[in-house]
Amino acid sequence: MNTITSTKTNPLGVLIIGRKRPGFDQQWNEIIRKRSLEALQSLDLPTVGADTPVVDDQTTIAKLQQIRQAGADALLVLQPSLGNGQLCLTVSQQWDGPIILWATPERPEGPKVSSCSLVAQHLWASILRQAQHPFEFIYGDPGDADLRHSLRRAVNLCRTTAKLRTSKIGLVGAQAPGFLAMQPDLFLMRRQIGTQLHPLSLIQFVDRVRAQPEDDVRKDVQRVAAMGLPLRDVTADDLAVNSRYYLAMLDLMKEEALDGLAVQCWPELPNVMGQWPYLAFARLTDEGHIISLEGDADAALTCLAARHLGAGVGYITDWLEHDDRTITLWHAGNAPLQLCCPPGAENGACLAPHFNINKPLVLDAVLKPDQPVTLARFWRCDDQYHVTAFQGRTLPPHRRLAGNTALVELPSPGLRNFFDDLLHAGLPHHVVMFQGHHQETFRRLTRLLKLDWLQPPM
Repeated sequence: MNTITSTKTNPLGVLIIGRKRPGFDQQWNEIIRKRSLEALQSLDLPTVGADTPVVDDQTTIAKLQQIRQAGADALLVLQPSLGNGQLCLTVSQQWDGPIILWATPERPEGPKVSSCSLVAQHLWASILRQAQHPFEFIYGDPGDADLRHSLRRAVNLCRTTAKLRTSKIGLVGAQAPGFLAMQPDLFLMRRQIGTQLHPLSLIQFVDRVRAQPEDDVRKDVQRVAAMGLPLRDVTADDLAVNSRYYLAMLDLMKEEALDGLAVQCWPELPNVMGQWPYLAFARLTDEGHIISLEGDADAALTCLAARHLGAGVGYITDWLEHDDRTITLWHAGNAPLQLCCPPGAENGACLAPHFNINKPLVLDAVLKPDQPVTLARFWRCDDQYHVTAFQGRTLPPHRRLAGNTALVELPSPGLRNFFDDLLHAGLPHHVVMFQGHHQETFRRLTRLLKLDWLQPPM
């Protein structure tokens, strides 16, 4: 009912660089242009601007204006035959976002060079790098499956940078007491990533929770009961407060037009409201909303970037312990249900009280074993943002811990030294786990945003 639904995709701007003077194999040029546009169509990428090539400043500026007016949020440059390298700076002036350069292959037969497309796009890449303009580079035949995968990823990366520039994350209260390294810097976030951080009152949030209409709360309790989650040391009477949390966060995000929300959940909320909000956090995350616990706004930023990249929902967790190849991840009960062992299964999801302060209501479950996963994090230190991401596979945990547990094995040793590197880069104690392998995608996003990347040794 409240699950996030996809919206209409903005068109992809396509700029085809032509030639004023004759030269190269223009028949091959036409073939490659047609096949390239067919590849974009096969990926369900609507385009604007590909109707006619540009050859000089005037046609380039006019075409980019047409592309912007159509609402394009990413720009792809095709150069089926080597064109004017000076136009690269014109495009860079007129388009401030990242640019995708697609170099297409030569005609596979015949004694003459047919296009010099790779030479042309290499030239443009070197110019963009010297101008410090971010870009993605792909090379290959339009019909190649790996090329199409790279093309889809490049478009998602460029769209993610555009979306982050217009996103807004709310912060209710502040970071949890003592967690000083998680304190966000709203100006740094705006300056380096473009995202707006919107501070909100914790007291007003508590008032909003209490003010939820009884009929809405009752209906939401029925929805939770219909999920069929077993109850352990809690009762159905414990559901109402978490429904109030859930509805209040939905209301707040809608009212303030928030793309994500970080909430200072302890110690205030269980002390004032008598319950932890972790079931509400887990439900909202499971539905695709960006919700972060303990006031960790940069974890919310990590989850928001991952959602735009197609990495799915994230589980914000503590790094509890490790050896040289495995990490035990744990938190008190906020994991999204889709990442957990299902209700009724061994170590399956159930509703329970908090492990430490014995109050309801958390989603208690082991995370699914034998799943490919990525651990990632954005954080600020030394007046700049840093990013890391590394991937592995979940195993059955060594022991069952109350709350949410996952044991992640990395593909090779080296974790102890990498953890030491992360500590000296200021990594806060939260990381975020996503299903699937996305390390390379996070690395490329970091490069587009001009952030500091910490390369894992694995």
